[in-house]
Amino acid sequence: MARRLFFVPEVRNGSAELSGDDAKHLTRVLRVEPGQTYQISDNHSLYLAEVSEAHKERVRFRILERQPAQPPQTEITLCAALIKFDHFEWMIEKATELGVSRIVPVEATRSERGLERAAVKRVERWRKIALESSQQSRRPFLPVVEEPAGFAEAVRIQAEVRLFADEEGGEPISRAIPPGTGSVAILIGPEGGWTAEERSVVTEWKRVSLGSHVLRAETAAIAALAVMVNNLLQ
Repeated sequence: MARRLFFVPEVRNGSAELSGDDAKHLTRVLRVEPGQTYQISDNHSLYLAEVSEAHKERVRFRILERQPAQPPQTEITLCAALIKFDHFEWMIEKATELGVSRIVPVEATRSERGLERAAVKRVERWRKIALESSQQSRRPFLPVVEEPAGFAEAVRIQAEVRLFADEEGGEPISRAIPPGTGSVAILIGPEGGWTAEERSVVTEWKRVSLGSHVLRAETAAIAALAVMVNNLLQ
């Protein structure tokens, strides 16, 4: 039977606790009660736990058993150019559901002006979105949402396979990742696309195509991830 999954700050001496707004959400919205069992994760291990206390400001869990939880065989880093925040947040939510290990917001030349300064204040919100999406999709380990990076910094990110999604063409993404790859990074551009200067910098990244149509940035990110995940599962 599938159970809801909640993330807790830590597990200590066979118990765990949520407080404040997190506890209020569990008691007021999800109506958790003592005696109910759920999965909980401290982002290191997965547990089956029973609610031992459920108050407005505090929910306590008693650990029943540790459960198997394997990290993904391939670590996927999504380097996504900053776009309008409502679209960017949707992308974080869906990328988390698809299993990315890391999300790096990237300041591209054609990112809308001012987004990079405002993005610094949004990181905690984005991490909360990733947490909520992880709970909803029942993935036991959270993705890392990094601080915003400049394009030059993002290009230096290391992975066994590094992909540069380019609307001007490249190898079909479905053929770009060899079997057994342990880590992949993919760069997704902004709404206005990459500049010629940016294209000239990514000489060590493999250019890939997502098809003949020009996709919105957030659509391109999720389409690319879906193809990558599907191929890695085969």
